[in-house]
Amino acid sequence: MTIATRFDHSLTRAPQCGESTAPLPVRRIVIVGGGTAGWMTALIFARSLVQRGVQITLLESPTVPTIGVGEGSTPWLRGFFDMLGIEEAQWMPACHATYKCGISFEGWSTRPGFERYFHPFPSMLDNLTMTQFVHNVEARASGVNVYAHPDRFFISARLAAGRRAPKAREHFPFDIWHGYHFDATLLGQFLHRKALELGVRHRSCHVTEARVSADGSIASVSTREGETIAADLFVDCTGFAGLLIEKALKVPFVSFADTLFNDAAVAMPSPMAEAIPSETVSTALKHGWAWKIPLTDRFGNGYVYSSGFCSPDAAESELRRHLGLLDADLEARHLKMRIGRIADPWHANCLAVGLAQGFVEPLEATALMFIQHTAMAFVQVLERGDLGEEARRRFNARLNRQFEGIRDYIVAHYKANSRTDTDYWRANAANTKLSDDLGRIFSDWKALRSIVPGVRAQTIGIGYPVLSWFALLAGMGVFPDPKALRQPTAHEARFELSEIDDLLNRSAGNYFAHREALDHIPPRRQGPALQLYFW
Repeated sequence: MTIATRFDHSLTRAPQCGESTAPLPVRRIVIVGGGTAGWMTALIFARSLVQRGVQITLLESPTVPTIGVGEGSTPWLRGFFDMLGIEEAQWMPACHATYKCGISFEGWSTRPGFERYFHPFPSMLDNLTMTQFVHNVEARASGVNVYAHPDRFFISARLAAGRRAPKAREHFPFDIWHGYHFDATLLGQFLHRKALELGVRHRSCHVTEARVSADGSIASVSTREGETIAADLFVDCTGFAGLLIEKALKVPFVSFADTLFNDAAVAMPSPMAEAIPSETVSTALKHGWAWKIPLTDRFGNGYVYSSGFCSPDAAESELRRHLGLLDADLEARHLKMRIGRIADPWHANCLAVGLAQGFVEPLEATALMFIQHTAMAFVQVLERGDLGEEARRRFNARLNRQFEGIRDYIVAHYKANSRTDTDYWRANAANTKLSDDLGRIFSDWKALRSIVPGVRAQTIGIGYPVLSWFALLAGMGVFPDPKALRQPTAHEARFELSEIDDLLNRSAGNYFAHREALDHIPPRRQGPALQLYFW
């Protein structure tokens, strides 16, 4: 059995002939803050709302830098550009972007044979190997000695291992739903230019405060330059500062610190002196993990860690040592992170987007995905014309469930780790403050019950399907002790791994080498929205 998923372009398209074109409930929208959050929101809003008479103005301070804690994305960014009709050849070179087949996790597990694994993005080819993967994983989890490491079952892992792009030659019909690596500052600048082309207005000014009306809504914002700017709807893209949603409207923050310990990062570049990989690498270090992200001209590196276990100086030294750059004259940038979400992203006439809404550390590069989901969902609200209390309640509940579903998937990485070398990793493995949904996933897995119904039925499945959960748990080697495994019956070992190897190796030859694809970026394939099937 499979479930289908696709990027739904209807979420942000303009009204079609015969559909309602009734006046929208807001006429003036002010977005406070730029960067990728502000400009992505502006583009999503503008595509549906400007031609219906809504004025969208973005206020951006020239003194506030863009925070680029992770220069990677999920496949949703591809859907974003497809929706806008922007070809990869147009935006990728401008942002030093590369392709991303998935994420390699190095050193998270100490279990023999499972010290690393690759979390793939799905492809249509996975329909041909998914049944074999799920069968073998469930058999090994029940004590049968069959091969169940995820890397051998998916085309994305083969492409990443061969430094190939997730772009097939024209004669090969199997698409891969891929992400990207990019320079976050350059991406924000590119989105800025595109938003202006769609009619978004830009004001360079520094917002200092918001004036709240007697009814609890924001009436206007004031700038350091002496202006007062009013609107019907305000969008808070002011990052962790939360200038509107928290400081003005006093909406409380819900911390995830009891389950996600990391609250700081140190980042620095390193030279690109090799063929360009097509994967993000996440390497477990003493008190967190290091990312390695390939751009066209350099690697972006960083160390995400917990300040409760490690000082900034120690973290920087460990990162430099990990990169072989202990004595290199490269500046490191230190960042603080606040992990959690705002209680209600939509409060009164204010919508929080990006870091102002919340942040679930960069392990799975979900930040841009949350921006897209929030902005797209709010466009739907505006097009329906209902800004009442019940609509607001449903909207907030939906987004908060998404946040917590992604949080649980990320927490599962730490809970499943088997490292015992530092207090940090031992504390993560011993963490019992799991959500009911996540606790049920682990208890079902250990009790040899299938987790498939739970992932599909519970909020924990939002954003990450069964493929992802099986890749995580199997990739970490969360199986019975190898000494306790029994030999399989003929039925249990009915799938030939050599046949899977042959299929995937022959298929991988139809995809471009990464550098070749970047030098001659192929156009977007025409036709209906990409349809993917995965468990």
